[in-house]
Amino acid sequence: MVIKLKIINMKNKFNLFLLGITTIFLLGCQSEENQFDATGTFEATEIIVSAETTGKILKFEAKEGATLEKGQPVALIDVVNLELQKAQVEARINAIGQKQNNPDPQIRVLQEQLRSVDAQTTTLLAQLDVLEVEQERVTKLLKAEAATQKQMDDINGRIKILNKQIKATESQKTVLDAQIKSATQSVAIQNRGIVSEKEPMAKQVELINNQINKAEVLNPIHGTLLTKYAEEGEFTAIGKPLYKVADLSEMILRAYISGDQLGQVKLGQEVRVYIDENKSEYRKYTGKITWISDKAEFTPKTIQTKNERANLVYAIKIKTINDGHIKIGMYGEVLFDEE
Repeated sequence: MVIKLKIINMKNKFNLFLLGITTIFLLGCQSEENQFDATGTFEATEIIVSAETTGKILKFEAKEGATLEKGQPVALIDVVNLELQKAQVEARINAIGQKQNNPDPQIRVLQEQLRSVDAQTTTLLAQLDVLEVEQERVTKLLKAEAATQKQMDDINGRIKILNKQIKATESQKTVLDAQIKSATQSVAIQNRGIVSEKEPMAKQVELINNQINKAEVLNPIHGTLLTKYAEEGEFTAIGKPLYKVADLSEMILRAYISGDQLGQVKLGQEVRVYIDENKSEYRKYTGKITWISDKAEFTPKTIQTKNERANLVYAIKIKTINDGHIKIGMYGEVLFDEE
């Protein structure tokens, strides 16, 4: 009976020993998993470049993974149809100039009549001067009783007739001036209506030129071509995606922290970022916090926070210089305090 009790005690001690070893192992694993303050995935600013004109892709030689410079020509789109449209609009603009009326022939006729009236007026004024001199002479003779009253009446009558004629020519001159002005304004109004069609057409030519200039697709940023959505020889249209490019020299780690950790972070703060180099080692980087969300959200299923019981977390963005090892979608770990 004593021997059996000793055996049972030895088994209990062995079980306690195994339990202690297991606990230490689990605590070690838990410590290993929770040694970082936050976890997230890397992302980059991706730009989808779309076609800005319609036509067949004549040239698109860039391959996925290629490094593209800012402003580098990447693709060329056929714009023959646009050039034909431009030529058609320019022909219509030239035709508008031929539709315009020229008031010069009509004005020249009226100006000739005006010169004739001016000459007639000058002649009548000269005759009036002669008659006025004759009137003064007859008046003196009449006072000396050397002329008759009839002579005086004849002179006065002729002067009266000349004044009426002069007044009539001046009135005629006013009418001719008004006709010249009216003819000029009338033709100008007609031409204004014709010329008004020219401005919209000129704007249409500018629009077509703008589309033609966009036939050569220029890369907007320095970066890496991630995905091609079209190939050389295909037909594309305005707004249709051609390729996706991203600047991978700087990566953004989007990580999540709990509300208790908010006090540990601030904008511009330098932190340590880690990625898996192999199964047991990490590659370390220096990152800078560039954004902290002001709103809490539920913990994403793929993210483990320092406090796994936290349901609501805050997103942060950490900018990290990429040495080529960081890829989009790769997991990263964060330490706020190196110690």
